Amino acid sequence: MTELSDKMGDVSLNNGSVDSDVLPDDIVDPWNVTSSSLKGVDYDKLIKRFGSSKIDQELIDRFEKVLGRPAHHLLRRGIFFSHRDMHTILSLHEQKKPFFLYTGRGPSSEAMHLGHLIPFIFTKWLQDVFDVPLVVQLTDDEKFLWKDLTLEKAHELAIENAKDIIACGFDPEKTFIFSDLEYIGQCKEFYWNMCRVQKCVTFNQAKGIFGFNDSTWIGKISFPAIQASPSFSSSFPHIFGSRKDIPCLIPCAIDQDPYFRMTRDVAPRIGCPKPALIHSSFFPALQGAMTKMSASDPNSSIFLTDTDKQIKNKINKYAFSGGGATVEEHKEKGGNCDVDISYQYLRFFLEDDEKLEKIRQDYSSGELLTGFLKKELIGILTPIISSHRERRRTVTDDVVKQFMTPRKLKFNYN
Repeated sequence: MTELSDKMGDVSLNNGSVDSDVLPDDIVDPWNVTSSSLKGVDYDKLIKRFGSSKIDQELIDRFEKVLGRPAHHLLRRGIFFSHRDMHTILSLHEQKKPFFLYTGRGPSSEAMHLGHLIPFIFTKWLQDVFDVPLVVQLTDDEKFLWKDLTLEKAHELAIENAKDIIACGFDPEKTFIFSDLEYIGQCKEFYWNMCRVQKCVTFNQAKGIFGFNDSTWIGKISFPAIQASPSFSSSFPHIFGSRKDIPCLIPCAIDQDPYFRMTRDVAPRIGCPKPALIHSSFFPALQGAMTKMSASDPNSSIFLTDTDKQIKNKINKYAFSGGGATVEEHKEKGGNCDVDISYQYLRFFLEDDEKLEKIRQDYSSGELLTGFLKKELIGILTPIISSHRERRRTVTDDVVKQFMTPRKLKFNYN
């Protein structure tokens, strides 16, 4: 890994070797996440490798003090575990100075799965507690370049994914969702920022950051500038007017961090503030935490369109168990919550801390069997997904158009 440009751990673009210090067991980049450990990725090592900062109790306490309310359970439990400049964002809020949220989705399937839902659940909470604008980038251009999709199909998937995002409950007066294939051609300010970023990063540097090689299509090589550009308020003149000094906070999974390490290095050179980030861990596949849930493998994922019966069958059939091989062994030795997928999913979706701790103790002691743990998870997930399905049915084409039309939001920036 290249040297860091400052103590916050930004990638320096002074040479081409950025992620050469690859972990021997874990592979984490924007396109691949695998681990040889049943417990999944070693996030402490990943923080060290990426040069970010761990979210500690001091930061969680500051969240609660600044907001005057308990931290979100995804934050309390370390599921959002890493950050860059989060203290700066909290200071801006204390000083009543503006910032905005930016997150995104790469639309590769018609239906999103549970893993895709996590960043949006947390982003919705951030928008509610901070009362700030949100921009959501749908990278249909990226999926056209990386997947076997036509432009038309990639854009169609973006619209379908927008419906799932809207169904999370975002406020249309505070939220702008955009497709790259639509918006970039409509907004010269966004395209100009892309050009500015492109002029700051050499091909050698891009190879070091993203692993590109001499056979990589030029569209892929230029794409990081597209994902960087929503970090800048000047890319959205309909929201921020002529302001280019409004910072952003990006909630995302840690595998997206290479894009924004690059962005943070470039930002001061084009006269913009560095984006802050808050990183989530990965939502594991049903088969275990050695890889993340994938939209391309229906049996590894629980989709937001799955029926109640499909949810039950997938959990019972595919959810990796940390329990003993027999009932007798389980009662004697107990279950391993660190690798048990049903328990790990409960960490994401069961909000009651006391109940979660009781389940952990009972399963670890052997008192609670795997079948009962899976039943508990089914009982938690089924109403969550069922409610989401119902909300999604109410998202009409007109509602999608409302969210995706460039427009002024409820905020004023003079």
